[in-house]
Amino acid sequence: MLTWNDIVKFATDGNPEPDCEVRKSEDEWREQLAPEQFHVTRKHGTERAFSSGMCDLFEPGKYACVCCDTLLFDADEKFDSGTGWPSFTQPAKENAISYHGDNTMGMTRVETLCNACDAHLGHVFPDGPAPSGLRYCMNAVALKKVEGTDAVATFGGGCYWCTEAVFRSVKGVSGVQSGFSDGEAAGPTYKEVCTGETGYAEVVQINYDPKVVSYEELLRIHMGTHDPTTLNAQGADIGTQYRSIILYRSDEERQIAENLLEEISDTFESDIVTEVKNFDEFYPAPEAHDDYYNRNPDQGYCQVVISPKIAKFRRTFQYLLSPDE
Repeated sequence: MLTWNDIVKFATDGNPEPDCEVRKSEDEWREQLAPEQFHVTRKHGTERAFSSGMCDLFEPGKYACVCCDTLLFDADEKFDSGTGWPSFTQPAKENAISYHGDNTMGMTRVETLCNACDAHLGHVFPDGPAPSGLRYCMNAVALKKVEGTDAVATFGGGCYWCTEAVFRSVKGVSGVQSGFSDGEAAGPTYKEVCTGETGYAEVVQINYDPKVVSYEELLRIHMGTHDPTTLNAQGADIGTQYRSIILYRSDEERQIAENLLEEISDTFESDIVTEVKNFDEFYPAPEAHDDYYNRNPDQGYCQVVISPKIAKFRRTFQYLLSPDE
């Protein structure tokens, strides 16, 4: 997750390398774009505040550069800033946007450009909501909505290294991120969560295509790859942060979860203690924890704890394995 310090560093020391570069002449851009799009993106213009209905759009989806189709933002990061311009808290990828000091208009700001084609998008400010504190103030005409098919699920069942490794092997899953949910104070650190006193649980956030794998199937994997009968513990990992939890985003997901827990309750010798709660906020874990198992397969914990869990998952849920497995 980018913070204001990262933005200042990019603007001062240089931007990350883009995934690709798109270069066209001014005449080519002018021919491709509508007049206002050209004025804003290629001439660093600004649209009138409250001139676009995009400010009021919060449906799932993604936002791409109107010039080159580079993916810039996810609707999950969009919020109502009340400024009259579409606002986001994070870019889709760290290298999607480039940052440049801007001293025009009698003020010092940080301008944002599409990192692939240098289209002017708007500016970024350090007055956004937690946890990043960023507000990407964008010109709506510089963006275009791309309908997304991905849904999101959030589960916790012990150490997130284990849970993440399992779900990365599931068909229809496009991304898995470890982090923390269902706690108290905003912006917890890993060290704070490890004390077991923050109320946060270690969880994974799963992006998936519901046309390929259903929410119920993901739940069955979750309940079948950890012990939901041990309170605040998974094996030797003990503490409230290791509790079994399902965080739903709709009444439909809540009903699916409750029905499944009732269905499988007789298959366990002890009572299921899995919490079923409404999703509130997700805070990503430090980058060093991302895809930990695949980056550290020979580490002791990975060999002794995670590898057997993955082997069990592959035996039990072979029909849900990704084709790449």
